[in-house]
Amino acid sequence: MSLNTFFRAFMALALLLYVQNGWAATVLVAVAANFSKPMTEIAEEFEKATGHSANLSFGSTGKFVSQLENGGPFEVLMSADEKGPRKLVEDGLAVPNSQFTYALGKLALWSATPGYVDDQGKILTTGGFKHLALADPKLAPYGTAAIEVLKKLELFKKLEPLFVQGENIAQTYQFVSTANAELGFVALSQVIDNGKIAKGSGWIVPSEDYAPIRQAAVLLKKGAENPAAPALLDFLKSAPALAIIKKYGYDLPK
Repeated sequence: MSLNTFFRAFMALALLLYVQNGWAATVLVAVAANFSKPMTEIAEEFEKATGHSANLSFGSTGKFVSQLENGGPFEVLMSADEKGPRKLVEDGLAVPNSQFTYALGKLALWSATPGYVDDQGKILTTGGFKHLALADPKLAPYGTAAIEVLKKLELFKKLEPLFVQGENIAQTYQFVSTANAELGFVALSQVIDNGKIAKGSGWIVPSEDYAPIRQAAVLLKKGAENPAAPALLDFLKSAPALAIIKKYGYDLPK
C-alpha cells in the first residue's frame, strides 16, 4: 500500500469515527423498579443497534415523578403506570403526545421457599405465615394491584396486620428473598425464567383479579433535544425490545 493510499484510508476511518462519536449520545432514564431486568437487556441491545447509550436509574414511579417535579435530571421516564407520565405532561414537564404503553405488568404471589406457595394462592386463605410483603400502594402500582387482589378475595382486613410494605417492588422482592417475609406480592418479571417461576414457589395471579398495570413511557422535555432520548423510545417498540419484554412475562400492548 502506498503512503498516499494509506493516508486516505486513515483519514476515512478518522472521519467515520468522528461522525459516529458526534451522533452518539447518552440518555438518562428513570425506570420503574419492576422493569430493571428487561430494561438492562434492552439498553444493551439499544446501544448495539444505535450507538447511543442509556444511563438507567431504578426506583418507584411515585418517587421519580416527585423528583422530576422538583428538577430531577431524567430525560425519559419508564413508569409502572400511566398516571405518572400523564401528570408530567399536564405539568408541562413532558412532551405532549409522546406517552405510550410499553408493557402490561403481571403480579405474582411468591416465596423464596420451594413448595411454600401453591399455584392457586390458597395459602392466603389457609394462613400460617406472619408477614406478607407488598409494595407501598401510594408509590407503586404493583402494591395497588396487590390490594385489589386481596379485596377481591375478601382477605384484605384479615391480612392487613401482616403487611410489610416496600418502598418499591425491588425492596418488596428483597423482603421475601431474604426471608424477612415468608411470602409477598412481587412483579412476575422478578421471578420468571422461560415462562415459569424459576426459584422458590409462587402463584401467577390471574390478570382479571386486578386492573391492568399499563406501564407507560414518556419523553421528558429535558430530553427533547437529545437524539438518544426519542431513539430509545422508538427502540422500545422494535421487535428485539418486544421480544425481551415478552420473555420476562409481560403482556404486550395491543
